[in-house]
Amino acid sequence: MFSVIQPPRQEQGLKGQIRDKEQVMIKRIVLFLTILILVSSCVQVTQRETVPLKMPEQFSEGGDTPLQPDWWLYFNDTGLTKTIDLALSGNFNLLVAQDRLAQAMAVARRTGAERSPNLDGRGLARESWSKQDETTTATTLNLELAASYEIDLWGRLRARTEAASFDVGARQGDLYTAAITLTSGIGTVWYQIAEIKKEQILVTEQRVLNEKILQIITAQYKAGQVGIADVMQQKGLIEKNNGELIGLRTRLRILEQQLAVLIGRAPGTEVLDTPVKLAEIPPLPDTGIPIDLVMNRPDIRSAYLALLAADQRVAEAVANKFPKLSVSAELSTGGQNGSDLFNNWFSSLAGNLVGPIFDGGFRQAEVDRTQAVSSQYFHQYGQTIIEAISEVETALVQEKEQNNLLENLGIRLELAQATVERVGERYRQGAEDYQRVLTALLSFQGLQTEMLRARQKLIDYRIGLYRSLGGQIELPEPEIAGAEVEMSFAGQSK
Repeated sequence: MFSVIQPPRQEQGLKGQIRDKEQVMIKRIVLFLTILILVSSCVQVTQRETVPLKMPEQFSEGGDTPLQPDWWLYFNDTGLTKTIDLALSGNFNLLVAQDRLAQAMAVARRTGAERSPNLDGRGLARESWSKQDETTTATTLNLELAASYEIDLWGRLRARTEAASFDVGARQGDLYTAAITLTSGIGTVWYQIAEIKKEQILVTEQRVLNEKILQIITAQYKAGQVGIADVMQQKGLIEKNNGELIGLRTRLRILEQQLAVLIGRAPGTEVLDTPVKLAEIPPLPDTGIPIDLVMNRPDIRSAYLALLAADQRVAEAVANKFPKLSVSAELSTGGQNGSDLFNNWFSSLAGNLVGPIFDGGFRQAEVDRTQAVSSQYFHQYGQTIIEAISEVETALVQEKEQNNLLENLGIRLELAQATVERVGERYRQGAEDYQRVLTALLSFQGLQTEMLRARQKLIDYRIGLYRSLGGQIELPEPEIAGAEVEMSFAGQSK
């Protein structure tokens, strides 16, 4: 601990001597600090590779259409676009991610402020009364200024500031990851609703057809051409259609509630836009090369920045094992009135060097902990990259095979339709029994439903591909809800 104190002096000679001693002491302090800074060195931080593992050279499939973050525009569906726009400004999970980003930015500003000098001021006015023979009044005015600054010898404050800055980037990546997850979830629910509506129409048409067939069979039964079992089986087929419609209505209501929640609305509070048809699949996007995922996927960027932040916290923990150097200065003055304030003053300049001698291994344990945390984030980063590559490949394989399945279903549906027509004709001629008719009819109607669901599944796989390729979606300007609450309180206090 070293300090310089300047007490007030009335004599001019004493003031000069004190000033000379003060300058000598300041020079010694500056020289001492300079030597410390020159012989010290910042703690080195691990240099990380952007890609910590071997990447494949290319994906199994790829198109020519440039990839854009706003993937839903490829579908040319105005209803879907409007719904996603509502969700990007109203979904509460997305707003939570925006709030976390705002918190991280505030922490980064607060942490960065620790590297700046600190200046505090204090003013005091005191009036006192005393009475012996007569009452006397005394007035005292005091003004104090105190400044302090920590010299970042080992890079401790720098490491903390860098860690907070990387945290901001990681939270930003989390925000864009939440946006991609939200939009893809809306797209999936949107076209599931479209598929259910199409299926409701299909089942209704099937029921109308089955009712017409029932009329024919009933007439044949009354004419004694067929037995009652044929009539009962056809009625059972109609009831099957009725049961399917009940299940479809239930699924539709649940999906509409899910869509409302994704938009940020309470279910049942307003009528939402819903799709009217299934979209045509856009051309396959240009998937690029796997290394592009490191730049395009916000969750990968978030994992990488979290790793860099963890490395900086290791550096901070190591720097905490070494001494801390800070300087401080104080100035105080006082008097009985304002004109006397600087006639009687006191100032001091001090340097403080504090270092650990024995802490029971506390600081080393913190170093070990932060190193383990850094190792954890390194492995999480690698796992995130592997899973991202797998998601892209999975989506590509699913879409390719789903197209093959749709082609197969188309062939089977044509054959089933021809079979129904042929068997129905032979049944009316009395050459086939009803069981063949029923089997052919069930097969045909089942394939119609399967074809419809397969088309929706293909859309789902394409949305999954867009989601796995990543991108940074443009988001509306966030608003802090707490600011509105504070204004409300301010209005109530007036």
